[in-house]
Amino acid sequence: MSYPPEVLEKAEALIAACAKAGIKTVTAESCTGGLLGGALTAVAGSSAVVDRGFVTYSNAAKAQLLGVPDALLEEHGAVSEPVARAMADGALRALGGNALSAGITGVAGPGGGTAEKPVGLVHIAASRTGGPTLHTRNIFPGDREAVRLASVAAALELMRQALDG
Repeated sequence: MSYPPEVLEKAEALIAACAKAGIKTVTAESCTGGLLGGALTAVAGSSAVVDRGFVTYSNAAKAQLLGVPDALLEEHGAVSEPVARAMADGALRALGGNALSAGITGVAGPGGGTAEKPVGLVHIAASRTGGPTLHTRNIFPGDREAVRLASVAAALELMRQALDG
């Protein structure tokens, strides 16, 4: 996949800032299916910063790989603020050390939306070791690709905010 220039610019800036600060990155993705990790690794020199990424599309994967509690998934559903936060925090725990994480979960469409959780709804969380877990609730317009790419751009922005404290 080719990324829009603005996504690559955000990824390059985040990689440079993390390299300067000596911070590794880890991603936990659901609806984006690895696109955030792909954007980060599209940057030359990203191997100095990017450590790993989790694609946890199913609830079972979220629980097994990231430690998202089953009770949280049952109570709030996968597409929710608590689950996005738990994904980011679980990814951070999995990496350890001085790190920056992101968790993304949403409804990319074209189907799967409900009145409560419409197509385009994406929860994104970002966390840095020793810092708070940030969260945004987004409703992105457009088709599946547009929602996924907008999610990646928003995640890069939130990761930068978490990095900057």
